Amino acid sequence: MSCTHVASFDSPTWVEPRPDNTEGCADCLAAGEHVWAHLRMCLGCGHVACCDSSPHRHAALHSKETGHPVMRSFEPGEAWRWCFVDEAVV
Repeated sequence: MSCTHVASFDSPTWVEPRPDNTEGCADCLAAGEHVWAHLRMCLGCGHVACCDSSPHRHAALHSKETGHPVMRSFEPGEAWRWCFVDEAVV
């Protein structure tokens, strides 16, 4: 499946943002929580958040609140991307 949202992050002029946190889900940590399944990073702003398998689902909440459509895995050795709009893994 092609996804124009993910494709927009493959342009030669696009630069991946730096993660806003390397210790874990920024929202969980701010709330004093330390339990999440996997981490995702927003390709629009670099916000690191927990995945939908985590109790608080902060990555999905971030996308909904900001309108940023694409996250990538923030797990070592993983490079896939997820589009919340098209519900597509690329």
